Parts: sequence; structure tokens; C-alpha cells
Amino acid sequence: MLLVVALVALAVWYLTFTAARLDRLHARAEGARAALDAQLQRRSSATAQLASSGLLDPASSVLLLQAGHDAREAGAEEQEVRESDLSRALRAVLDDPEVIAALRADPVGADLLAEVADACRRVGLARRFHNDAVLSVRVVRAQRLVRWLHLAGTAPLPASFEIDDAEPALV
Repeated sequence: MLLVVALVALAVWYLTFTAARLDRLHARAEGARAALDAQLQRRSSATAQLASSGLLDPASSVLLLQAGHDAREAGAEEQEVRESDLSRALRAVLDDPEVIAALRADPVGADLLAEVADACRRVGLARRFHNDAVLSVRVVRAQRLVRWLHLAGTAPLPASFEIDDAEPALV
């Protein structure tokens, strides 16, 4: 009888531990998503500042402004595509050594270029942290006991965020 009580207590402890761990992982994934959204907004803002600075040619400015606006205003279903478009637009404009040299020659341009580079780097890091957190949640939710006993409750399964976040070369 004592063995049965001990086994039931151990099972209850394990299930409670697993449910609490799953809850913490969901909170971590939500926090990572919020941080990713903040970094995406920061990148859009830095891009808009660079585009409206008057230091780029008009075509490049329009391209960056449009891509930044589209990324900022995108709905959830098209956000990954719009953010990838912004990454490609940044690379198209900022992979030219002459443009980079002209921006670095101007003190304001150098600051704006540094801000865009930092924002791009932070987007890549935030996306990796987010996707790692999502993977952790998915691994725990894939366990049989978690599925059978519905330990995740009604929490939606988080999705990874896949974009082209390669940074401009900034040579």
C-alpha cells in the first residue's frame, strides 16, 4: 500500500513539474516573440530614418521606405514575407561599397548606418532566441503524457519565425 501511495505521489509530482515547465516555456516563447517584434520595429524605424535622411539616391530611399512601411504594416499572415523583403531591400541598397563610403563620410550617415547594422544584427539574434524557445515548447508538447493528459491546456502551439535575415555586407 505504501508503495502505491509513493508511486502515485511521484506521478503527481512529475506531472505537476512537467506542467509548470511547459508553462514557463510558453512564457519564454511569448517573451521572445515580443522581443523579436520590438527588434523588427526597431529595424523598420532605423531603415526609415536612413531612407529619409537625404543621404541616399531617391530610388534607394523610396525602395527602403516602401519595404520598411510594408514590413511595419504587415499582418501576421504576411509578416515573414514582408520582413524578408525588407532584408533584401537593405542588402540591395547597402551592399554597394560606394554607397557605404558616402554614408561613412558623413557623420549623420555613419550614425544611421551603424544604427541599421545594429538593428539588423539584433533581429537575427532575436529570431534565433525566439525559434529556440519555440523548439523547446514543441519538444515538451510532443511527449506522449503531455499530449494524452492535455498538460498544455488551451495554449496555442507557438510557431517559429522564418525570414531572410541576412545582414547587408556593409563593406
